[in-house]
Amino acid sequence: MQDGRAPLDAIASALRRERSRTGVTLTELARKAGVAKSTLSQLESGTGNPSLETLWALAVALDIPPARLLGPQRPQTQVIRVDEGPILHAAEADYQAVLVAACPPNARRDIYRITAEPGPARESDAHMPGVTEHVVLSVGRALVGTAGEPVELAPGDYVAYPGDVPHVFQALEPGTRAVLVSEHT
Repeated sequence: MQDGRAPLDAIASALRRERSRTGVTLTELARKAGVAKSTLSQLESGTGNPSLETLWALAVALDIPPARLLGPQRPQTQVIRVDEGPILHAAEADYQAVLVAACPPNARRDIYRITAEPGPARESDAHMPGVTEHVVLSVGRALVGTAGEPVELAPGDYVAYPGDVPHVFQALEPGTRAVLVSEHT
């Protein structure tokens, strides 16, 4: 397992770097992302512990793929074991996303390994324009897709849907697992 500080330090560094790159102030970014200025300040100092929703809102406000906030680029060959990688937990659902492959420079996609349990759906707000999400269900069953028209997936099923509109992921069986690719065009 990876050091618990490493993801928080990587997030802090990435937030400072991306905010500097865009020339936006702490106050402006907090307002644009809809997060408290104190929360953003804690995240940039490495003392905060962001939810998946907070990181996604900051990435949208910065117009970057969310994985860019999770750490440095990895070497060409990489292996991430099943119990490794930065874990992001949803605030309102039993749902977690583990970053498997961060988007390299000049590419616009991130890959996540998803685990979810039955209960409330993971409801996602619209991401930046042009985002498409691709999901392949590995284990269990789930309702996945746009908020108004999710489809039921079984193991091996694939769905692609616009990520720039509200969308959901709801596990229908215990131990549901999937791979999600977020593609930014």
